[in-house]
Amino acid sequence: MRIPIVFLLAFPFLPAPAQPDWPQFRGPDGQGHSSATGLPLQWSETTNIRWKVPIPGRGWSSPVLGSGQIWLTTALDDGHSLRALGLEQQTGKLIHNIEVFQIPKPPVINGKNSYASPTPVLEPGRLYVHFGTFGTACIDTSTGKILWTNQELRLDHKEGPGSSPAVCGDLLILNCDGIDVQYVAALDKHTGRVAWKTPRSGARNSYADFRKAYSTPLVIRVHGREEIVSVGADRASAYDPISGKEIWWVDYKGFSNVPRPVFDRGVVYLCTGYMKPEVWAIRADGEGDVTQDHVLWREAKQAPANVSPLLIDDILYTVSDMGVITARATATGRELWSQRLGGPASASPVYAEGRIYVCDENGKTSVLKPGAKFDLLERNVVKGRVQASPALAGQAIYLRTDTHLYRIENSGH
Repeated sequence: MRIPIVFLLAFPFLPAPAQPDWPQFRGPDGQGHSSATGLPLQWSETTNIRWKVPIPGRGWSSPVLGSGQIWLTTALDDGHSLRALGLEQQTGKLIHNIEVFQIPKPPVINGKNSYASPTPVLEPGRLYVHFGTFGTACIDTSTGKILWTNQELRLDHKEGPGSSPAVCGDLLILNCDGIDVQYVAALDKHTGRVAWKTPRSGARNSYADFRKAYSTPLVIRVHGREEIVSVGADRASAYDPISGKEIWWVDYKGFSNVPRPVFDRGVVYLCTGYMKPEVWAIRADGEGDVTQDHVLWREAKQAPANVSPLLIDDILYTVSDMGVITARATATGRELWSQRLGGPASASPVYAEGRIYVCDENGKTSVLKPGAKFDLLERNVVKGRVQASPALAGQAIYLRTDTHLYRIENSGH
């Protein structure tokens, strides 16, 4: 049947909702890259600070940004009250303070961690918050209404929650690696129901403490199909996002893995975790056990146990827990240079406009020019402790300390 033109005009095509500027842990691609321009090179407590606002409670989740809002999570009352906070992007004004879960008896966690360390995921109109074993929820970002919750994915983190969620199509992907159980799960992001739950394969270490991990999954595309790369204790695997079936895996010695992997041109770069961290480069086109034939190189010198790597062109940058940044050629793993930047590091580096921003735990951010030679452009310091990774959007850097959130921007913007 022919549709009258007048009917078409009455129902115009509506533009798709704007995608968030910084929607997840490590930004739009999950690997620390941003298209932001005009970012500041220099700042201090008195220079190029657009605003600085206090953040209630304690949490190490990174901020996510979109549609004029900033979201992060926090824990109040020593972990009894787990909350999502929504702020106005232009002013820093707190507009949503939502208690998502009430925890009657929070377990003891590592003193360096928090009960609100996983970074949320932001989509147009929806925020997905995750507190590990304490629960996952979806929030309407315009009203602050909780749309669904799920507290089925239980595990003993021992040190507290750490792994952030990742979105793949209609699924929310979660690493669940405790000292008691280890599995990867997918929730239907519209309902919160479990779509699949795949136990970790391979032999489990006889010592329970060596079974836990805290890495965040990464969605990659290989030969036209999506895969979920998930790093666990002693084994990293790729899964089919629809079924949860394991596609390939590599085995190593390591646990308490924290860094999120990175991926480019068919190669995954990951960190193997404690006790002796290594950086591995793995071709992602295999099936089954690819430990012997798909590992391109492995390097141990200054490998990080906590900080996610950064990949720019043909160079992989890693920051050790003691604040040493190392540049390696992606083709061979060969070290190009290595330099101590400052104090201990937990936050993952980010990249935009030809600059790398690296934070240490003492509030210092080193700004570097990427390349085959070490080139430090600037060092900047704010007050407070920094373990959350920064977010980049527009012409601003959003930096969370243990007490405040900063919008860092060149004066006049």
